[in-house]
Amino acid sequence: MKYLSLVLSAVATLISGYLLVEHMSSKSGGKKTDTASVTTTGQSGEFKIAYFDIDSLQNKYEFFKDALGELKVKEESMNKELSSLERSYQKKINEWQQKGASMSQSEAEAVQREYGQMQQNYQQRRLTLEQQLENLKMDYKKNIKTKIEDYLREFNKEKGYSYIISYEPELMFYRDTAYNITEQIIQGLNAEYKKAAEKK
Repeated sequence: MKYLSLVLSAVATLISGYLLVEHMSSKSGGKKTDTASVTTTGQSGEFKIAYFDIDSLQNKYEFFKDALGELKVKEESMNKELSSLERSYQKKINEWQQKGASMSQSEAEAVQREYGQMQQNYQQRRLTLEQQLENLKMDYKKNIKTKIEDYLREFNKEKGYSYIISYEPELMFYRDTAYNITEQIIQGLNAEYKKAAEKK
């Protein structure tokens, strides 16, 4: 899920840069107004900012945890299938080795062809399964990102934030915890996920 973190962090960095420029260009400065937002007045009007911790969200959002669990099951299933193929191929190879020198030239050539086909089949199946797993990961990332965005859109109708950004240690060097709305978002997302699960 690092991809989701990177996307959200990039957005956060761009917004932070924009706000810094706005602040520097507008001498009227900024004012803190409440425990979950910062309000700055400039030429473009008033805007409020809040942030959430993406790592905490990943650790506590039930849909995220369930998605990781399903991905793990899928990966284990893929590994079992590949291991089963390897065992069946190894059994065949052992049979060929037992025949060894007793094989005729035509039999040895047929074995060589079959062995080459086995290798090709294994590689193709492995690549197919890995691609399926990667596609599933991308679908989950997209779904999680959409769920967060949709929730924040509704959440923000009452709050009126201009920006809600994600906190990433590598990209943000300072943040005032007074503007942290992580727990509110986690509670809301989990409540929506539970409600959706009960309808099924």
